[in-house]
Amino acid sequence: MKVTRAKHKRAHLGDHRWDGVEVLEYKSEGSAPFRDVTRQVLFADPELAAQWRYFEVAPGGHTTLERHRHVHAVMVIRGRGRCLVGEEVHDLHLHDLVSIPPLTWHQFRAADDEPLGFLCLVNSERDRPQLPTEEDLLELRRNPHVAAFIRTGEAGTAG
Repeated sequence: MKVTRAKHKRAHLGDHRWDGVEVLEYKSEGSAPFRDVTRQVLFADPELAAQWRYFEVAPGGHTTLERHRHVHAVMVIRGRGRCLVGEEVHDLHLHDLVSIPPLTWHQFRAADDEPLGFLCLVNSERDRPQLPTEEDLLELRRNPHVAAFIRTGEAGTAG
């Protein structure tokens, strides 16, 4: 990804869009299971050791079930939904904060009737996502709350 120096101010254009910030695909179609997610890179200055991103999950959509070596710091700024962090499922509301430790399975889901938008702070240099193996999924699904929550269907679908 090409990193460019940000303007001193980026105006909010409404509907959780910012001047000069491109709305990107969450991931390449078919690369991992997810449904109806976009991302925007708000800050990616080479002098920062972090990247600040905005993700939006459409109603009924979900992010990929994954884990990384790096930490995530998340703040909900739109809508509501739920998230998995490790073996805990949490309801999410406006301005809630979520901390995702290294190598912890996580997934975000929007409510069925409204989008879920959140800011995510991560290291600028970070590892690639790890997707669960069949063995990982069997272990996660031993917890009935986790089993009922996770979505692992093909990219673009639930399941």
